[in-house]
Amino acid sequence: MSERKNRLSVLTLSSIAFTLMFAVWLQFGILAIPIQKEFGLSDTQFYWLTALPVLNGAIWRLFTGIWADKYGGRKVMVSLLLLSAIPTALLTRTHNVTTLFILAFLIGIAGNSFSAGISWNSAWFPREQQGFALGVYGAGNVGASVTKLIGPAIITSTAGASYLGGLALGGWRLVPAIYTVLILIMVISLLLFTPKVDRKPGSSIPLAKQLEPLKEVRVWRFSLYYTVVFGAYVALASMLPKYYEEQFGVQLWEAALLTALFIFPASLLRPLGGLLSDRFGARRIMYWTLGMMLIASGILMMPQGFITIQVSKEKALDGTLEILPWHVNLFFFVLLTIALGSAMGIGKAAVYKHIPEYFPNRVGAVGGVVGAVGALGGFFLLPTFGYMQALTGIKSSPFAALFMLTLICLVWMHSVVMRILQKNSPNLLHIFERKG
Repeated sequence: MSERKNRLSVLTLSSIAFTLMFAVWLQFGILAIPIQKEFGLSDTQFYWLTALPVLNGAIWRLFTGIWADKYGGRKVMVSLLLLSAIPTALLTRTHNVTTLFILAFLIGIAGNSFSAGISWNSAWFPREQQGFALGVYGAGNVGASVTKLIGPAIITSTAGASYLGGLALGGWRLVPAIYTVLILIMVISLLLFTPKVDRKPGSSIPLAKQLEPLKEVRVWRFSLYYTVVFGAYVALASMLPKYYEEQFGVQLWEAALLTALFIFPASLLRPLGGLLSDRFGARRIMYWTLGMMLIASGILMMPQGFITIQVSKEKALDGTLEILPWHVNLFFFVLLTIALGSAMGIGKAAVYKHIPEYFPNRVGAVGGVVGAVGALGGFFLLPTFGYMQALTGIKSSPFAALFMLTLICLVWMHSVVMRILQKNSPNLLHIFERKG
């Protein structure tokens, strides 16, 4: 195969594989709703069930990125597919709560495919095309919408049925059965149609050397950015179906479709984010991303209802006065989540554009830790959202957490930019002060 065909095959098939793995990883965003009813889970258990796969999809990202650099992305991706197929297949037969939570955790291994694919594609594409290539690959995040789109119809239309002589059960159990088959087909496709002689940019670099960049504060700053644009995306993709059901009283299939409207731009705009970052610079794109997220989350976090003031009965017959009414209807809420998702989609590519720019020979290690911290952020945000709602009684409180986290990122990034400007142009600050 020619160089160009090799690159195309790696990008195309790795992106399809990542889309599938992302669907497998976040399938509990929908499956947990009927599972909660069948197993009698509490709301806290519901959030932990959706969070456990996110945890396991984070803790190995550093290592899968390093292994992809060292042994080749092809081998690592195939291994992750096979490892995720086993618990996904077993999920179809479980009727025990403990086993359910264990399998949910094990299925999370699928999420670690992200850093493997980032390293794999970085090895095959030149620097000037990496922003776009990594954006295309990262658009596999759209896999989060797959279960939202197909899950409700499968669950409701096949409930109580069985197939293949009882080998496959209907209802929510049929979804992981379908994913198991698709994973095995994907393994065969990667083995047949991607270059057998892979690129291994980290094959001769010792592990200690690979981990050296992790001492730099810059890596952890990028990780915090990624927590906001990716970790919060994962948490919201898992939380929104239940939020729509409880806050707006819609049915499961409607909640799933409305959540998909958030997921699509948050995933499919990632290539655009890569292109914009290649052309205008990643930091400039991050300013727009974080600014848009502040506006959207700032509106979404406002509690719905009234401020109620107690007054004397002489002035008001019922003894209360309601002021500052505020209500976000379903249409406006969906528009705001689309804006939020669009900013996240572009921002995810902008964050990863920084990595090959600053660490061209350590993409696997740095990309792995940034991805790991971002995914861990999603893991911690999910139960945090649940606890905030329980403690405050305010359904919109998760968006307040997102607002504060976004604000921290914007302030930190801007302070770094100003410090760089002042270092390179020490008289610039005095000029601004004199002319201000």
